[in-house]
Amino acid sequence: MTARPAKMADDLPSEFEIVILGTGLPESIIASACSRIGQRVLHVDERNYYGGNWASFTFSGLQTWITDNKEDITSEVASYTDHISANEKCILLNNKNKTIQNIEVFSYSGSEDSDVEESGALHVNPALLTTDVTTIDPTIEAPSQKGPSADNHCKNPQKQEEKNGPGGTENADPNLLAEGDHLSDETTSTDSCPVLESSDTADTGPSSPQTNDQIASTPVTYSHIVKEGRRFNIDLVSKFLYSRGMLINLLIKSNVSRYTEFKNITRILTYYDGKIEQVPCSRADVFASKQLSMVEKRILMKFLTFCADYEQHVEEYEDHKESTFSEFLKVKRLTPNLQHFILYSIAMVSTTANTEDGLKATQHFLRCLGCYGNTPFLFPLYGLGELPQCFCRMCAVFGGIYCLHHSLQCLVVDADSNQCKAVIDSRGKRISCNYVVVEDSYLSTDVCANVCYKQISRAILITNRSVLKADSDQQISVLTVPPEADGQHSILVTELCSSTMTCMKNTYLVHLTCPSTKTTAKEDLEPVVQKLFTVNTEPEKDSEDEDLEKPRVLWALYFNMRDSSGIDRQCYVGLPDNVHVCSGPDPSFGNDRAIQQAENIFSTLYPTEEFCPPAPNPEDIIYDSECPPQDAADSGTPTESKDETSTESETILEAAEDLKEQKEE
Repeated sequence: MTARPAKMADDLPSEFEIVILGTGLPESIIASACSRIGQRVLHVDERNYYGGNWASFTFSGLQTWITDNKEDITSEVASYTDHISANEKCILLNNKNKTIQNIEVFSYSGSEDSDVEESGALHVNPALLTTDVTTIDPTIEAPSQKGPSADNHCKNPQKQEEKNGPGGTENADPNLLAEGDHLSDETTSTDSCPVLESSDTADTGPSSPQTNDQIASTPVTYSHIVKEGRRFNIDLVSKFLYSRGMLINLLIKSNVSRYTEFKNITRILTYYDGKIEQVPCSRADVFASKQLSMVEKRILMKFLTFCADYEQHVEEYEDHKESTFSEFLKVKRLTPNLQHFILYSIAMVSTTANTEDGLKATQHFLRCLGCYGNTPFLFPLYGLGELPQCFCRMCAVFGGIYCLHHSLQCLVVDADSNQCKAVIDSRGKRISCNYVVVEDSYLSTDVCANVCYKQISRAILITNRSVLKADSDQQISVLTVPPEADGQHSILVTELCSSTMTCMKNTYLVHLTCPSTKTTAKEDLEPVVQKLFTVNTEPEKDSEDEDLEKPRVLWALYFNMRDSSGIDRQCYVGLPDNVHVCSGPDPSFGNDRAIQQAENIFSTLYPTEEFCPPAPNPEDIIYDSECPPQDAADSGTPTESKDETSTESETILEAAEDLKEQKEE
């Protein structure tokens, strides 16, 4: 998101309708919804990047994130006691992130050479990392912050053919959504954090990125990963979007979808009987599958047909509502092979899920099929960290003020009404407000004394090839590994290729996620990593028959993330009624919990207002300067009005040209 610096943080207004602390997905959606209906929104975050635990990083950015979470860093704050009156009390907030634990990093592709520099990286100007308040001028289109690769994607194959000539497919990408199936008519990949831009294509010196042929001719090493670090966009959470899920519906309804682009997930995999298999989803896939017998194909199609409108056949499952979905599948006499496919790769529910939940999940899967492709899932280009930024941009377009690396010290509560009437920021400034929304990680241990948190185990791998070879090397895959014993959880594996703009050429970015059951994420996930991949520290010892070998791990990161979802509001001690808490990411596959939480909080704040109403398209906006002023026309002085309009239009054009020149430089 390209923003114009408006004022320093010291000059923040002293009064807002709502103050939001944290830029995660639910907080960003709430900020966008409030700003859209005309409320004055202050959105701050102690971190110097958008997204919180929903963020995405380049490879070098992830190294900084790892260092910051390993070190015990406490920010200096100004005194707040002078701003508290006699009939007020304060609730202190936490300015240290304690949601990430047990970080372990491993490099299996050569030594970590500290002298290697990232290609195309610019030295950061500290002046750009201040806590400047930022607002957005909606008259100027923001340039992409993601580099030249963003221009190589075609949202409309027909337009791309016109551009390249008849039959031209030079830059066409068949997995990108075509017009008519796209989430919006106009989508622009944007980055909400104002950062330095650099064009790798303009680099001709020794530090220029290697060409694809050069990279393909040699094994990928740690040095290669560092040099191509800007090609990576590594998510802290791993999720996909159901094509008819709550998040996609919200993106379309609010018109936020024009700020990003999506790719369809190409295949769904499962781990069964010691090998990886592709799961047939559509009718054509089922009958073309070589893994199923003809009898199994007929049984599967009959069962899926029943699930598509199971509400109309209550008699089929009424006697099994109290039993688990896995037991219901056995009652329906599905073979073990079909039970595995449906339970872990279609319904994607746990073995303890009841029958109705399993049927509902299967129905949702079927309804999402064919909407944008052969699978029901979408993935945003440049990673999931784009989504909070898209909503932040919408908030800023409608007047919201953003301030990163700027936190809140405490909530000021009126002792008589027990309502939060103001906040005091990290610089000691008192800001009055009617409502406060805070992300769970910013609450102090006193407030969370009765809260029992769960943990999420995460692993991020960079590998040299896909877990299941195919004709194309640009596969985006979902793989479910079932639990090996009772009491354990299935492990969700997502594999992203370079066309998702999340990793460099000839590598894959692999995410593993499950609810924690052991002490560290490595203990939870390493057995699966060793089962699916080759882990060694000597890349030169590749087998001559590479087709028979598993993919090799080049780099790995393990960590635990706090799961604050599902916590009842009453568990927080002493919070006023007008202070609302947003949870962090949960271990589930989708984003429905975050969307539902954001909508519930907004409905509590403004019960009569529409949640995220559609934003006007830029071409439909009529600015004041474009309207003929009636008073001036009546007074017989239209010339002055024309001059003022011309002057303002010239100013806008000049600003747009400046941004264009900055991007080219």
